[in-house]
Amino acid sequence: DRKGDAKGGITLAAASTMDKAVKEKIAGLSKTEAAKVVGAVAAERAMAKGVQAVVFDRGGYLYTGRVQAVADGAREAGLKF
Repeated sequence: DRKGDAKGGITLAAASTMDKAVKEKIAGLSKTEAAKVVGAVAAERAMAKGVQAVVFDRGGYLYTGRVQAVADGAREAGLKF
């Protein structure tokens, strides 16, 4: 499933707390801890498709809290920003 954004980028991989595989991993975690897991899962999916580096679009949100946790999880899983 490929989605384009306003700047012509393409989404090759994604993850959400609503994904069945992610839900199992985040049971009992705080929202921030869950965000870190989401970042790691997104990174694993991207790297499985051959993506090694990405642009992190925080959508206007401050780079703190859960937004930062998603990025940290992705970086720790090996994705380059």
